[in-house]
Amino acid sequence: MTKVDLITGFLGSGKTTFIRKYVEYLASKGENICILENDYGAINVDTMLLSDMESKCDIEMVAGGCDYDCHRRRFRTKMITMAMLGYTRVIIEPSGIFDMDEFFDTLHDDPLCNMYEINNIITIVKADLENSLTNEGDYMLSSQIADSGIVLLSRAQDVAESVQKETISHINKSLEMVKCDRQFAIDGEGDAGVILNKNWDEFTDEDFEYISKAGYKNVSYEKHFSMDETGFESIFFMKLDMDIQEIEKKAYEIFKDNSVGNVIRVKGFVKDGDEWCELNATAQGVNINRFKQGQNVVIVIGEKLNVERINEYFPADYSTMQVNENAMNTAKKLKE
Repeated sequence: MTKVDLITGFLGSGKTTFIRKYVEYLASKGENICILENDYGAINVDTMLLSDMESKCDIEMVAGGCDYDCHRRRFRTKMITMAMLGYTRVIIEPSGIFDMDEFFDTLHDDPLCNMYEINNIITIVKADLENSLTNEGDYMLSSQIADSGIVLLSRAQDVAESVQKETISHINKSLEMVKCDRQFAIDGEGDAGVILNKNWDEFTDEDFEYISKAGYKNVSYEKHFSMDETGFESIFFMKLDMDIQEIEKKAYEIFKDNSVGNVIRVKGFVKDGDEWCELNATAQGVNINRFKQGQNVVIVIGEKLNVERINEYFPADYSTMQVNENAMNTAKKLKE
């Protein structure tokens, strides 16, 4: 049976960065790997970020832009197709806004239950996790962590130990909020969940071997997440007539502007001469990286977004707004 690793984490946590390193290790061990980018957005920027990994693995995508049931059917169909291609391991990277039930329900259903073995659930959390998450954001965080075999803190080497402790406290409080009896600690003790806060650039083969066998838990927690009044949303800006310096400046400004709503992440690609620049911005800062290929698109992700106000920052030939259908349908199920 093919092993499946779910690499999950809230928006901007660093999932794609970790996957690059993880795949390097697994490929060096001779594994036949496929990465599945499972995104609810109509445009999957992360697939482009991993394009240079195609010499070491295959990359597939389940795109959104449809309702929850349609997306779920696409995910199931893609997994059946991939099971026939002889991979030893499939690594699934979902959107930062993700329904964990979709993963378990799909993989436990016939015929996929006879094709795949759920191997690991690895959750990535920013070492300097912001304390300003809404209740809905905290719920999303706790649901992604509750079943994890291991939690990795991203960029821990750049974050003070006291801030890391605040992040771990935040994780544990979010689990208490949903009445999950798991608690996490550095390296873990007894039945505590394991957190690793080591610099990813210093991971050894032994570290990756440990991570690759972290497993997962099957625990219970309350599902009281509601998106009736506050929904996670994405705004896609296409064909922006702005250079990367201007977009970087706008990204800094938008996180300081309360009138735009609760912006959680800004990401995308912009052409700069003969190269593409990848933008990845959160309230903690803006990162710019250069790629050989890309697509002229900037995506703003958040809650209670003021579309008209955000349009003033990114005038584009085309923009569209997409409510996260997965979260909305989860809310409907909970109300029923």
